[in-house]
Amino acid sequence: MARSARAQEEIRRFLAIGSVQVAELDLNDEGAVLRPGPGSPPVTPGEVFVLVRRHGRPVGTLLARVPEGADPRAVLAARARAECAGADAGEAVQPTRAEHAGADAGRPEEPPRAECAGADAAVPVEVPQASVVVATRERAGQLARALDSLLAQDHPRFEVVVVDNAPVTSETRELVERKYAERVRYVCEPVPGLAAAHNAGLAAVRGEVVAFTDDDVVADPRWLTELTAPFAADARLGCSTGLILPARLTTPAQVLLESHGGFAKGFTPRTYDPADPPGDEPLFPFTAGRFGSGANMAFRTEVLRRVGGFDPATGAGTAARGGDDLYGFVRVLAEGHRLRYTPYALVWHHHRETWQDLETQAYGYGAGLTAYLTAVLVNRPALLPAFLARLPRGLAHARSLTAVRETEGAAGGGTPGDHDARTHPWPRRLSRLQRRGMVYGPVGYLKARRALRASVRGAG
Repeated sequence: MARSARAQEEIRRFLAIGSVQVAELDLNDEGAVLRPGPGSPPVTPGEVFVLVRRHGRPVGTLLARVPEGADPRAVLAARARAECAGADAGEAVQPTRAEHAGADAGRPEEPPRAECAGADAAVPVEVPQASVVVATRERAGQLARALDSLLAQDHPRFEVVVVDNAPVTSETRELVERKYAERVRYVCEPVPGLAAAHNAGLAAVRGEVVAFTDDDVVADPRWLTELTAPFAADARLGCSTGLILPARLTTPAQVLLESHGGFAKGFTPRTYDPADPPGDEPLFPFTAGRFGSGANMAFRTEVLRRVGGFDPATGAGTAARGGDDLYGFVRVLAEGHRLRYTPYALVWHHHRETWQDLETQAYGYGAGLTAYLTAVLVNRPALLPAFLARLPRGLAHARSLTAVRETEGAAGGGTPGDHDARTHPWPRRLSRLQRRGMVYGPVGYLKARRALRASVRGAG
């Protein structure tokens, strides 16, 4: 596709965005432990995006510069302790994205800044038996990295199921059988699409709770315990989601995506209850992107099966391009179940690396958004009146999500951490692609439904 002179200039400015190191800093009574992000080298002088932990639990992020010749651990620990103490209000430990603009998006059980003082609260030890589903397609190298992190979980009772979606080679099966046969089950789903793969996993699992993640993540050792523990504490809970942070920020595309908001939903636990909708969230429950993302979600297995799982005409790998996770969130909420967001359930996501990846992602996000809304209304038409009542505000919300922000000075403004402040650069071309995707989404969903029916007839 030919690009205009304006688009070429935006790309040139985009390429000026530098890389940012990723690290995690654990503050405890004895001092501070600094570690590089998963797959990253040791921290050196320069810009660093830091996950701050308190006795192991994530409490916030900060963006800091380590001067030449300085000790990175000492510099970052001093900065983090000062932020937690409120000594530098101008550049606080970021309660990312949801706390900046979405504190009204749910019912926060803790004040946004309370984590610095109280994040070492005891974690419930009671957790339900769990299953983890990882859908994949021809990415054995990434899958191995994800599986290694999943098998290192501290959860006492869980299984891992890999769903090989419409494979063209035997590479994934061979990897599982060769390296993980004792601890990982292999399922093949010939129908392409992420939702179809997730439904195949849902049919195969044995756990009381089923968690889903992607093949391009590294899961924190306590991820599964933290993600599933809320189900033991709340009988009405149907779904939980967790925190997603960037594993690396070494390319302009990765930095720009994270600056635009990434996948983070903040550091304040929240419960979304359809019986008590958040008063300051007029689009609830249709702004499902606020609840979490498919790389870090779990459902009570019987609840997800009861609502029919995911719509197989949604998701990556279909003409709909995405939206399968958002569909699942809304379907569970629409049945009266609560959804819990917990920042202590952490996965590190390997963002895509190139400008072309960003273009594909921007269009896919737009398409997936309206495709999932179409799917919800097709499968649960009783929600149509509520949707139509929220439509005017929904259109305004969509415009704000895709607003153009000039990329002049992007090297300074395109750094991660200030999610949803809407001051970071967002190129015009990516904005247009998102909006084109939104227009296409319903068409893509209907195309995917037709393709699905055709494949079923062909199989019969």
